[in-house]
Amino acid sequence: MKYRLSVFDLDGTILYTLEDLKISLNAALSGNNLPERSLDETRRFVGNGIRKLIERAVPENTSAELTDKVFADFNLHYKEHCTDNTRPYEGIPELISALRKAGVKTAVLSNKADYAVQELCARYFPNMFDFAAGEKAGVRKKPAPDGVYSILEQLGISAADTVYIGDSEVDIATAENSGTDSIIVDWGFRERELLKSCGAKVIASSPEEVLGLILGR
Repeated sequence: MKYRLSVFDLDGTILYTLEDLKISLNAALSGNNLPERSLDETRRFVGNGIRKLIERAVPENTSAELTDKVFADFNLHYKEHCTDNTRPYEGIPELISALRKAGVKTAVLSNKADYAVQELCARYFPNMFDFAAGEKAGVRKKPAPDGVYSILEQLGISAADTVYIGDSEVDIATAENSGTDSIIVDWGFRERELLKSCGAKVIASSPEEVLGLILGR
């Protein structure tokens, strides 16, 4: 096999989460008398964590206090509804199972709040990851390399033996900053041409293609 460890992004890479993110976002916005956002707008706003999603979604010049309130309301709603319409992308559970069967360790690193990462991984991928982490206080979010470094340390694997799999410009930069190879998928929240323009060197269009790249087939 080509790699000993595969680290996956969550939203847009292994899970379709956009509908639930949009619903919770609009619940928080409308509850504070702010205009709602479309699915496409939500797609463009995600990738840098929930706080940044809220900051991008509220109208320009929204006060810090109101932004804080929308952020808190989003989290309250999303904790209760983060699995309503979320689902794994087709072929992803089989991909992860095949990797583990081949002896490749698997992990998740997301800018999503850690409470949601833990719940979603436990629900949709029980016992399928050696490590999973979301946004935590005191740890810089992607594209900073801190989260990847933590996984490498926990699992005792070098960056040279690791591949990072994601779907956005944030993931491209995360792999570059942490010194790992990357596989960028085109079924997620960003268009293929944008991924190319952001420096994606290896782009995959199916879980089967990802499996072959990781195992060196």
